[in-house]
Amino acid sequence: MAQAVPAEQKWWSGGKSPFNVEYGKLMMWYFLMSDAFTFGAFLISYGTIRFSSNNWPDPNEVFQSFPGLGSGYPLAFVSLMTFILIISSVTMVLAVQAGHAMDKKSVIKYLIWTIIGGLAFLSCQAWEWTHLHHEGAWWGSNPFLNMDGTKASTNFTNFFFTITGFHGFHVFSGVIINIIMLIMTINDVFERRGHYLMIEKAGLYWHFVDLVWVFVFTCFYLI
Repeated sequence: MAQAVPAEQKWWSGGKSPFNVEYGKLMMWYFLMSDAFTFGAFLISYGTIRFSSNNWPDPNEVFQSFPGLGSGYPLAFVSLMTFILIISSVTMVLAVQAGHAMDKKSVIKYLIWTIIGGLAFLSCQAWEWTHLHHEGAWWGSNPFLNMDGTKASTNFTNFFFTITGFHGFHVFSGVIINIIMLIMTINDVFERRGHYLMIEKAGLYWHFVDLVWVFVFTCFYLI
């Protein structure tokens, strides 16, 4: 007769999944895959409209303002935003590594820096949206001309505010998740569990958000 499998060895008892991956981490990967499909649908739709058009606004003309310096700095501000998000991804990696080493103090330090980076990125995006809105750009309104000087359609602004807004919501969600992770770390929740696996799961989400920004940055600011 086949021996019964002990409960602690069954994946549905809270241990490993059938793929030999911790169950919660596997679910996070499933969620990120589904979210990637959503972002992919948005960006493919944008690309289809963009390259089916004979002309399009010049990103160097649209995104040339910098807070406190005025206009004439093409893509400088969005480059700063991108740098901030990349650095926050680095601090998230350090937080995960500190968790593996059971170094509570370092986990707290790097989570705080990651949260600051996320808030800084959201503040930059809020300034950019406000500035563009003051110039007359919004859903259904596009004040920018095409590269050949002709009037542009509202497709550019509709896609821009929808996709960057959707990404910004993900950054905001990531900041909230990291704040929760910080509170749990301070309260020794992970110390009592004997591991910081939740920090790693939060890190997967944060790195996904950073990766998506690379595609958003390429589509709207470079092409």
